[in-house]
Amino acid sequence: MSLRETITAAVKSAMLARDAERTSALRMIQAKLKDTDIAARPKGVEAVPDEEIFAMLRSMIKSRRDSVTLYRQGGREELAAKEEAEIAVIEEFLPHTLSGGALQAAITEAVAASGATGAKDMGKVIGALKAKHGAALDMAVASAAVKAALGA
Repeated sequence: MSLRETITAAVKSAMLARDAERTSALRMIQAKLKDTDIAARPKGVEAVPDEEIFAMLRSMIKSRRDSVTLYRQGGREELAAKEEAEIAVIEEFLPHTLSGGALQAAITEAVAASGATGAKDMGKVIGALKAKHGAALDMAVASAAVKAALGA
């Protein structure tokens, strides 16, 4: 089952369960996906591949995390809770990301494979990581960990 089909099935099941908050978040994902597809049409692409959908979902999560921070600073805890609930729904469709020891092992392997010796080789390491682990990387976390590993 493709990621699009999974999202559509989740919308249907949320609607049948009469879960208004989940249905709203899932419809928001579908709307953003449709916008992404429309934006890709000039490039000759009818439907974006799963890798681009994962990137879209990660950007949605990032903007919601920023909103949570701002809502908490403004004392709007109920809006922050709503954003966190949306984050939880969006994260269901992302693949398990590398973290902790698995991320460090992947970085060590990428450093060895690319022959990186310092901060100037960070791009080579990131490229090697993307090539091997692609969708399983949270690039913000991976970039910081690579920078630390290379002593930048």
